[in-house]
Amino acid sequence: MPSTRTDVAADPRPLTPSMRLLLVVAGVLVLLAGVQLFVFSARTDRYFAWTIAEPLTAATLGAAYWSSATIELIAARSRLWVQARIAVPTVLVFTTVTLVVTLVHLDAFHLDGALPPATRAVTWGWLAIYALVPIALGWLWVAQTRVPGSNPPRQLRLPGWLAVLAAAQAAVLLPLGAWLLLDPVGAAPGWPWPLTPLTARALGAWALSLGVAAVHSLLERDPTRLRPAAVASIALAVLQGVALARYGDAVRWGEPAAAGYLAFLAVAFVTGVGTLRAAARAPRRAVLVTP
Repeated sequence: MPSTRTDVAADPRPLTPSMRLLLVVAGVLVLLAGVQLFVFSARTDRYFAWTIAEPLTAATLGAAYWSSATIELIAARSRLWVQARIAVPTVLVFTTVTLVVTLVHLDAFHLDGALPPATRAVTWGWLAIYALVPIALGWLWVAQTRVPGSNPPRQLRLPGWLAVLAAAQAAVLLPLGAWLLLDPVGAAPGWPWPLTPLTARALGAWALSLGVAAVHSLLERDPTRLRPAAVASIALAVLQGVALARYGDAVRWGEPAAAGYLAFLAVAFVTGVGTLRAAARAPRRAVLVTP
């Protein structure tokens, strides 16, 4: 039988409107959380769900929230599921783990009736979001996988050096996240600035979810499917750098942990830029030759 040329996107699995909407809503919510933490880093006693005594920790969490907004909002703009799905496992892991952390440390949250109503409203909003988003996202993920259509073949192979960096990030972030979550008191001295058990676990949730994103990148193996994560990686590095510039006095610069943290930010930035450059080489229209 003679070869025929077939558009690989002839019957692609689209991103469902429901999943798109949830990603947009989640993106807006984390943008708002980022304002509370990154802009009002020293006022979390009034503007956030719990008080974070160290402004650098608040700004660091805010930078993470703002960077996560990019992965969610860019994924929401994608037409195909394969172009957006890098965001879903990462967000699901983060929201689920953060819900558990919240329940473990519920006594630290701003639920006291003596607090200003606006502060308590922020806290109740936090609880509602983290109770509902994991359930909604998990349900929509299952529904998304049942949508008729195929996933187009990979257009490009992830360059080897980017795969090595992704593997290195996964190898560091997954155990680091687990350590911060399971033993926050023991892990805190290894962080470059002081942490409480709650903030250690909050950062652990981020480390674990970033490790999941790194593993997902290795599984996708195609830079054209990793654009949302690449932009988020660049944003994370830049915003964390700004946080360090603002509150760097809190960092124990002479310790190895500080050098390790800076190395992580450098790797995140290089990985994001490298992935976008690799994705830019993809043809505008992929063609599959079927025998």
